Formats: sequence, structure tokens, C-alpha cells
Amino acid sequence: MPSLHPLLSGFAPIWALTGVGYLLGRGGLLGEPAEQVLNRFVFHAAMPAALFLMIARTPLDRFANPSMAAFVAGTVVAGGLGLLAAYRLFGRGVPERALGGMAAGYVNSANLGIPVATQVLGDASFVGPVVLFQILVVTPAVLTVLDSGRAGLRAALTLPLRNPILLAVGLGAVLSATGWRPPAELNRSCELLGGAAVPTALVALGLSLRHPPAVTGASRYLEVGTAVALKTVVQPLTAWAVGALVLGLPPHQLLTVVLFSALPTAQNAFTYAREYGHGAAFARDAVLASTLVSMATLSLVGWALGPA
Repeated sequence: MPSLHPLLSGFAPIWALTGVGYLLGRGGLLGEPAEQVLNRFVFHAAMPAALFLMIARTPLDRFANPSMAAFVAGTVVAGGLGLLAAYRLFGRGVPERALGGMAAGYVNSANLGIPVATQVLGDASFVGPVVLFQILVVTPAVLTVLDSGRAGLRAALTLPLRNPILLAVGLGAVLSATGWRPPAELNRSCELLGGAAVPTALVALGLSLRHPPAVTGASRYLEVGTAVALKTVVQPLTAWAVGALVLGLPPHQLLTVVLFSALPTAQNAFTYAREYGHGAAFARDAVLASTLVSMATLSLVGWALGPA
């Protein structure tokens, strides 16, 4: 049974940097526009640089395997139910439905998945296929829906050129497919810029906590709670059912798939919501609540499926 300490070591930077952002916001040290400025920096500069390098360095065929089939099944079920709940239960518009699906099915695979996988599994190789799937398939779908408010065929056709994340993903995929490697100077520049993506996004997330919730009452907590339950319970259970009962994955692969499926909602959900001006408070609360709950669910997964 894995101890709780390795998991806590993975969560500690998330809470620390979010706390730094909250304290900076409470003290007013960065000024009122700081949250918006930092989010735009992440969305338009740091995150595209990080994703470009990650995709360019990863073979595109890495997510074509049975383990990924189980992970994708969990994502589709949880994300689909999150989208449906946002529509049927809470009457949200189209952009908020996309965020509901993302909050329920988009895992924090990089900055939390890597340390958790290393500590619990001793191997973080599954991060690559998960990141590829989320970046190449899920992210474009979510951003396309969020951008749907810009009417017109021209807007739809030029979305990949107007959206720096989709543009970076596309360029990275071309480099990965062709095997061409960018010059060392470009590599280093993207590494430095991309390294700021996660910490800056977490600080911006903390800055947002200084604002009171836009929606109060039981319905708000029910909406966030529904997304968190889908993310931390339904997604890993679906992955386990498909992996164990349908695909017959061996124990270590099954543990890997379920562990990654139980990771909390990525802070990308808040970054995208804040950039497009839809459901930022909901996305923020879903990220924070799922991160807190997943500390228990990840430990439970490791205890139930880990080696005796």
C-alpha cells in the first residue's frame, strides 16, 4: 500500500503556488488587472510554448494502445455526463456546457500526473499518451465551442490561426510527424517560456480567489459537486470497468490507467474559462475542489489496485 506522503509531495506545489497567488491578491501587490494579465500571458505565450515542445518531441502513435482505450472511455463518459449535467440540470449555455464537460473529464496530467505516477508507479511514461490525447483531441474541441460566440464561417475557419494554443499544437504535430527538430536556440527559448506556464497559471488561479463567487446558493455547490464527483469517481470507475472487464488489462497497466483517470481537473479549465469569459468561477471551484478530493481518491486507487 503506497503511503500518503508521496501523494502529498505531488500536491504541495499546487497548493503553495495557489496560496501565493491568493496572498498577492489579498495584498493588492500586483494591481487589479493582474489576474487577467497573467491568464493572457499563460494562454497566449507560455502554454503554447510548452505544448509545442511537448508535442514536437512525442511520437504521435504513442496513444494507440489498449491502456489508452480504457482512459479515453473514462474521459468520454465523465466528460459527456458533465456536459449533459450542465445542459439538463443547470441550464447552462453552450460554452458553459463545454466547460462542464472539461471539468468532469480533463485530468491534470502534467504537473500533478508526473510526480504522482513517479511516486506510486515508479514510471511516468503514460503521461505522454494522455497529454497527446487531451491536447490533440479534447482541447481543440473545447476551444472550438468556447470560440463559437464569434459567428461566421470565416471565424470558424481561422480559429486555428487566431488561437495560439491550437496553432502551437498544430505546429508541434507537424514536427512530430516529419521528425524535424527545431534549432537548439528555439528549443531553449520555448523551454524557458513554457516553464512559466504551470506556475503562472496556478498563481492566477490563486489571484481569482480574492473575488467572491459570482453565483451563490445551493445550486452553485451542487453544480461544482456534480463535476467533482464525475471527475474523481465516475471517470476512474469507468476506466477500471473498461480496462478490467472489457480489455483484461494486466494489474500494473490497470493501476496506471485508473490512477491517471482519478487525477483532478487541470487548471487549464480555469485558464480557458477566464480567457473566453465563460464560467470562470465554476471552473476555478471545480479545479480546487477536485484537487482536494483527489488526494483521498488517488490514495484509495493505489491501495485497492496496487501490489499487495
